[in-house]
Amino acid sequence: MMKLLDRWACDLSRYWQMIFNLAKNDFRTRFVGSYFGLLWSLIQPVATILVFWFVFQIGFRQQPLKDGTPFVLWLAVGLAPWFFFCDAWTSASNAIIEYSYLVKKVLFRIEFLPIVKVLSAFFMHLAFVLVLVALELVYGRFAGWHLIQLFYYEFCIMALALALSLFTASVMPFFRDLGQIMGIGLNFGLWLTPIVWPVNMVPEAYRWIFKLNPVNYVVEGYRDAFLGGAWIWQHGPTTVGFWVVTALLGLLGYSTYRRLRPHFADVL
Repeated sequence: MMKLLDRWACDLSRYWQMIFNLAKNDFRTRFVGSYFGLLWSLIQPVATILVFWFVFQIGFRQQPLKDGTPFVLWLAVGLAPWFFFCDAWTSASNAIIEYSYLVKKVLFRIEFLPIVKVLSAFFMHLAFVLVLVALELVYGRFAGWHLIQLFYYEFCIMALALALSLFTASVMPFFRDLGQIMGIGLNFGLWLTPIVWPVNMVPEAYRWIFKLNPVNYVVEGYRDAFLGGAWIWQHGPTTVGFWVVTALLGLLGYSTYRRLRPHFADVL
């Protein structure tokens, strides 16, 4: 295991410049031909927050949380990692198909291709983070030093998306309906994860079920970072559980990749 990680680290440093350039180009091509260009990276998160604000604040007249946190701010902070995860996982799952020319013609570590898509999604996510910081300032709820934790939780969601996408990207060239199945699963996931509703709505005896969801760990972490909640070390058991699940998913993905790698050129 350690030899594999050392080899990956060595190869990643070797190809890092190429990966980063591919990620930048991928991010730019999202807005090629559009009049506002990169401004859409800010317009989209603002529009998303406005839609949810209208539905819950105006439509359902949702009241602030018990600690006084405005519901729209609490909701927006929870949506940020979810949208990042969805964008990163779905786009990374198509990485091998989209970069098939690298699979066929270039000596390149194909398992690094999902990193390109995750980094591209991360650039978009940074715009959402800026909107959240501005929203905090509007409501006068800036979290101060707690915000440092954001770097750790961003790394967590990137690691989870990469672990999952290594499996789905390997399977996608052979079973392209997987993308539709993922879309349905993510639609359910939004409502099954405590993002638009607080977990304390669930009886305490059943809350452990939702804590098994690794995305929930990151969502709660984002809220701790932006809203001044607990520190990372105060989530000892769930932190260990998150990294165990992520490591197991990564091992499953890499095992699947190794088995299917020799057949990619036949189906692309």
